[in-house]
Amino acid sequence: MSDKKSESKEDLVIIGSGAAGLTAAIYAARADLNPLILAGGVPGGLLTLTSDVENYPGFPEAINGFELMDNFKKQAERFGARNESASVAAAELNSGGPQLLTLESGQKIVARALIIATGASPRWLGLESEDRLKNKGVSACATCDGAFFKDVPVVVVGGGDTAMEEALFLTKFAAKVTVIHRRDELRASKIMADRALSHKKIEFVWDSVVTEVLGKDEVTGVSVKNVKTGKPSKISCEGYFAALGHIPNTSIFANALKTDKKGFIILRDDGSSYTSMDGVFAAGDCADHVYRQAVTAAGMGCRAAMDAERWLADHA
Repeated sequence: MSDKKSESKEDLVIIGSGAAGLTAAIYAARADLNPLILAGGVPGGLLTLTSDVENYPGFPEAINGFELMDNFKKQAERFGARNESASVAAAELNSGGPQLLTLESGQKIVARALIIATGASPRWLGLESEDRLKNKGVSACATCDGAFFKDVPVVVVGGGDTAMEEALFLTKFAAKVTVIHRRDELRASKIMADRALSHKKIEFVWDSVVTEVLGKDEVTGVSVKNVKTGKPSKISCEGYFAALGHIPNTSIFANALKTDKKGFIILRDDGSSYTSMDGVFAAGDCADHVYRQAVTAAGMGCRAAMDAERWLADHA
């Protein structure tokens, strides 16, 4: 805080511009809090990378993910929210405030209250073909995209509870679900494992890893290698679901806020958006490892804005 000229002061800063952050901005702006949104590296959040969104209320026909989040942004700006395409490099959090944020540009922002809505990133295998075919048959969210794979074969990569949940959900649509797991037994809880193992639509390929997602413009299959024998094989499919868990985008807050062992921000157990730091609130996937849906993130953003508004009024 030595260079006062590079500092700006704000009543409320929202980090993140996905469904949680922009909903928080809408509510905060309507409450005349004049919030500043720091959009981050993926303005609009992961939904902007999704082609069609069919499960957000109010849209009987599918809406493009980018269009949906652009509507969120325009609505927030209509009420006076300010959007800045900037990422936070460091955060110095203090109980009761002020909160000091340092942007990647070096600019410093001092905020009386802070809403963290930084989301979570799917964990991928890191294959070039996996990245190239995202939204062309490659997904990390069965709840979001499962309905697009009716009566066709799909594969799920993973062996934990997330993978079993994804596989079981996909059986509602897919003709067949093949679970590919690098070990010879599941890491999932017994109840989830038993459900998946006994399901007639789910088959398992053990001791195997995906080495490539096949297809030029859409997924046609996967190349697989047995980790014990080295034997390669191919599995035909039209959908590929990475179910390896999510990484919350919370690393810059890890030393200041209470998080669980995976890094998700722990909220107060009274149903509010309060974090362990007074004056700092959280919403969306950075604090939600269970649902991770746009509609639940939006609800959490509403809650965070209302909590922040009351907190600021009490600390005027």
